[in-house]
Amino acid sequence: MSLSSILSADAIENAIKDCQAPDSFCPRKFFQICGLSKKSPQDVRKAFGILDNDASGFIEEEELKFFLQRFNPGARVLTDKETKAFLAAADDDSDGKIGVDEFQAMVLS
Repeated sequence: MSLSSILSADAIENAIKDCQAPDSFCPRKFFQICGLSKKSPQDVRKAFGILDNDASGFIEEEELKFFLQRFNPGARVLTDKETKAFLAAADDDSDGKIGVDEFQAMVLS
């Protein structure tokens, strides 16, 4: 399953274009532009499963670096600053990784 089964290709493309410049990625804005923030909790959980590349039940910092490439393989890698900010914004329990409930809370807030 790919994210294009949940989101439209145009919405993904627009979200990727919005954060092409290094240090311009904002997770909440990205989720709004790509349409994920308007999806059902079930769809957000499906998206989490796709983004959790190693199927560990968490999105770790290393996976976050390649976050945009999970939406579009040609997209850029997140900078260290963006990766750390994304993790800090979603990691409510400060365990250094994002669980499905934390991801859902961030996307749907």
